[in-house]
Amino acid sequence: MRYAPTDSPVFTLTTGPVDAYPAVLRGLAAPVLYDYDPAFQATYQRVCEKLQPIVKSETVPLLLQGEPILGLEAAAASAIGKDDVVLNLVSGVYAKGFEGWAARNGAKVLELAVPYDEVIDPADVAAMLKQHPEVTVVAACHHDTPSGTINPVGEIGAIVQAHGALFLVDAVSSFGGMAIDAASANADFFITGPNKCLGCPPALSILGLSRKAWAKMKATAEAPRASILSILDWEDAWKSSEPFPFTPSVAEINGLEAAIDLYVSEGPENVWARHALTAKACRAGMQAMGLALWPKSEGFASPTATAVRTPDGIDEAALRAEVRARYGVVLSSGRGETLGRLTRIGHMGPTAQPLYALVAVAAYGGALTALGHSVDIGTGTAAVLAAIDAS
Repeated sequence: MRYAPTDSPVFTLTTGPVDAYPAVLRGLAAPVLYDYDPAFQATYQRVCEKLQPIVKSETVPLLLQGEPILGLEAAAASAIGKDDVVLNLVSGVYAKGFEGWAARNGAKVLELAVPYDEVIDPADVAAMLKQHPEVTVVAACHHDTPSGTINPVGEIGAIVQAHGALFLVDAVSSFGGMAIDAASANADFFITGPNKCLGCPPALSILGLSRKAWAKMKATAEAPRASILSILDWEDAWKSSEPFPFTPSVAEINGLEAAIDLYVSEGPENVWARHALTAKACRAGMQAMGLALWPKSEGFASPTATAVRTPDGIDEAALRAEVRARYGVVLSSGRGETLGRLTRIGHMGPTAQPLYALVAVAAYGGALTALGHSVDIGTGTAAVLAAIDAS
């Protein structure tokens, strides 16, 4: 059989949006209360307070009412003024895209870039900061999803803090799927969301902020106030006694609480372990079929996504279309410079289960073979199972 483009897929193994946990869906179905109802105000405060021990920020995490692109843009607008000098660390499409926001208020932006199949070397950051002592803000993307690579933000953050600059970290597609948080990243702005590894729909931004971050925003004249981009307006909104700047996403707050409870109940280390095993099994299967990973070194590869280089002579869009039509499996493309050059398999939230690696490898191998690039699917699936069994 073949699946029509309008048929619902059997498996959505993308890098986002991802499938939501059943418990999250039940949370979303809870009654939508008036935002000034004391019951909801208590819920909102409780959710923010539940986030702090897992985000590990100095202050109670802040929620913005939009998917994490809002959090990233708001952080740039609020933290970076015209007198700042920003060092943007670029190892992929998303990090590169941050430069436009960084420069919007008139700040000077410097760039430290590597090829998009490599990661940032902390020693290079230290050298750049020594060369440019005027740098006041450093920005990095932890998991640059279009490349499937992980930057060593903890080491980088320690260097940035020693320099005295603010450190902004995009952890949208890594938080909740591996051992990363505001404290371990040495981040002043730790920007993430529940719509990847926490298994929620895309609707909220989560910001873990240091005291230094709050002080910098308050001292930045260009920081938005009375705006959808304002972080400052939400400083005290987590307290049930304080008003909201505007209507929060009531249903999504309920869903987020369900996701937090699920994450804590399973145990973060257990959650990270199944993400890592799923990715390891997927990489093993792809490589056993003779396919190459996108990251230059497997040590750079993310536990929340596997990026596979497109074989020569294969149209990557046609390949993904064949995977969907033949098997009902949806995978992700690259973005920008990586578009057409790789396919991404997401291991996030509910799909971070090792058996899904078997689905991805078998479907990808079957579609490749159908398009004339024959691979040994049996060898690939056996490698997946071997990796799972060895865990």
